[in-house]
Amino acid sequence: MRILSAETLSKQYDSRVLFSDVSFGIEQGARIGLIGVNGSGKSTLLKIVAGQELPDTGQVTLRSGTRIAYLAQHPTMDPGITVRDYMFSGAGERRHLLGDYEAVVALLRDEPENSAALARLSKLSEQLDAIGAWDAQAEVEAILTRLGVTALEQRLGELSGGQRRRVALAQALIEPADLLILDEPTNHLDADTVDWLETVLGRMSAALLLITHDRYVLDRLVQHTWELDGGHLYQYVGGYSTFLEQKLARAAQRTADAARHKSVLRRELAWLRQGPQGRGTKQQARIDRINALREQPEPGPERTLTLTPIAQRLGTRVLELEQVSRRYGDRVLLQELTLSIGRGDRLGIVGPNGVGKSTLLNLLAERDQPDSGSVVRGETVHLAYYDQESTALADTMRVIDYVKDAAELVRTADGQLVTAGQMLEQFLFPPQMHYALIGTLSGGERRRLYLLRTLMFAPNVLLLDEPSNDLDVQTLAALEGYLDNFPGTLIVASHDRYLLDRTVDQLLVFEGNARIRSFPGSYSAYAAARREQPAPNVRPAKQEVQREPTRKVPAERPRSLSFKERKELTRLEERIAELEALQAELNAKLNTALPYDALQQTAETLSATGAELEQTFERWAELAAIAEGTA
Repeated sequence: MRILSAETLSKQYDSRVLFSDVSFGIEQGARIGLIGVNGSGKSTLLKIVAGQELPDTGQVTLRSGTRIAYLAQHPTMDPGITVRDYMFSGAGERRHLLGDYEAVVALLRDEPENSAALARLSKLSEQLDAIGAWDAQAEVEAILTRLGVTALEQRLGELSGGQRRRVALAQALIEPADLLILDEPTNHLDADTVDWLETVLGRMSAALLLITHDRYVLDRLVQHTWELDGGHLYQYVGGYSTFLEQKLARAAQRTADAARHKSVLRRELAWLRQGPQGRGTKQQARIDRINALREQPEPGPERTLTLTPIAQRLGTRVLELEQVSRRYGDRVLLQELTLSIGRGDRLGIVGPNGVGKSTLLNLLAERDQPDSGSVVRGETVHLAYYDQESTALADTMRVIDYVKDAAELVRTADGQLVTAGQMLEQFLFPPQMHYALIGTLSGGERRRLYLLRTLMFAPNVLLLDEPSNDLDVQTLAALEGYLDNFPGTLIVASHDRYLLDRTVDQLLVFEGNARIRSFPGSYSAYAAARREQPAPNVRPAKQEVQREPTRKVPAERPRSLSFKERKELTRLEERIAELEALQAELNAKLNTALPYDALQQTAETLSATGAELEQTFERWAELAAIAEGTA
């Protein structure tokens, strides 16, 4: 049974068209994931469906009696009301009936024999039973506690942005609804809470329409994947994995359509140049078709975001923390933490909100200082930090000037010079947007721009603090592809289980109260180990977290390179350049429409190239250290 129909929806802001002639229907119990690059109009479409905004053209029709609960990406909340009041402010029917019930009970205290009041009380009890209102208070407290909000009498203005967002999510979850609309519900949640939310949503009978960057949620929860691309809505059956397969087929079809379009046009123009005899009905109809074909836009390739590999070489010594402690007031976040991070390490940081993950990143980035202990950087470290504060971008600054502030030109891994404008186009900022003011960008576009600027610094050590927040699935996929071939050191704090599985091979688990544990493996391996036993193969990090150093035979004095080793060092540098160029070529090839077999073969070649590059770097670093007299 269809509960919602949308017909020929269109929306634009100023001269920017978000989408046009979009039509769809939502069936009872359907589970739909909406994806698309930032700025494509996803959040706007959800607002229109939820009745929060009007389309320029078209209409949305609800089946009679359909109830909608909606979580906005940036909820509007009165800072002066309490958490409790906000939680029940959307529960109109429930709150109204409970208020009537309490009023009748108060009346019966004074008039216990009032037959009309007794009848009204009985009726209200039946209605409250029917909607499960008696358990509302307990349900509210349970959900808020699970989301990390325990003070129901606290005013919303006293909460952090992340806490307010979680209160808004809780309200959407308890609101009786036939259609639940969620815009990025996993933002500001830790990985454990995302697991819980996934379970809660999976048990609901309501239809679900959500925007999320969490690929595991998309794969496990949704039955239909919709993509907003180029102003059009494409509808696929299945979760994220199935969507990727179908999108690959659509990309191949677009390539074939473009080739066929050119072929037909070439043939028809040749006929036209021959000068068709006469102007009969058939000839004139053919000429009309040719003119229409010439005016018809050629089917273009899929819009894809590419990240050009950029990095500087890195020595063996990267980041070392020795007995580091940090506290804020009475809260101890880090206590005597010793940690050694080497070249090529890929470290994930996980744990609940507010336990010190960002504090550690700020210390590594030298934006904060420890209360005691030391943080030491290697001399070759060129660090860039993608934090959560991209909202501080200057609204009056132009997009291209913001990128040029980092670098006007960068040299890619294959030795090519790329301009700031070219990098903007790779990041799906077309030339007409380069001189737009940052204040005109959507929240997701601002995050994408901030990511570009971070990478323009050409770092060899990259710190990422919750990179998934407000980034679209396509940008995240491109970022993960970039990180696959990133030759430097990566440290990422994230709640995104998919991103962690893709990009890191060891974890620091923050448990609170300055307890930090290490786990050698992916997030999924850690989650599985934790399910099997209370304390998986982890060890406390309070005393020390570092791998055993490679033991070297002590030398009486530094030695110099032999003639053979100097020649080898030169050959290694040449081979590194060749492998980096090959990596860039293979990455570019993966962004084209390839048959599945060719795609798989290219991916395998890319993996083998990356492995060889890593081994070559290892040997280069060893010989370079000797040459520098540091072996």
